[in-house]
Amino acid sequence: MERNLIKVDANDLIQLRKNVELIKNILIARDEEGELTDWARKELAEARADDGNNISLEDLKKEIENVQD
Repeated sequence: MERNLIKVDANDLIQLRKNVELIKNILIARDEEGELTDWARKELAEARADDGNNISLEDLKKEIENVQD
């Protein structure tokens, strides 16, 4: 196995970690008591709603197999 090394600036890595932490805090969106905020509940409900564009895993596998053939 060949390894490729890259140089990473420590300051860039620190900033990246801060950005990831910020994104996590935004996405989790919990109030002081650990409950989801109203906004997060609304977004979660919308994400879970079946809008007719969903495809089953089995159908997706079949489509991928057809493309590969």
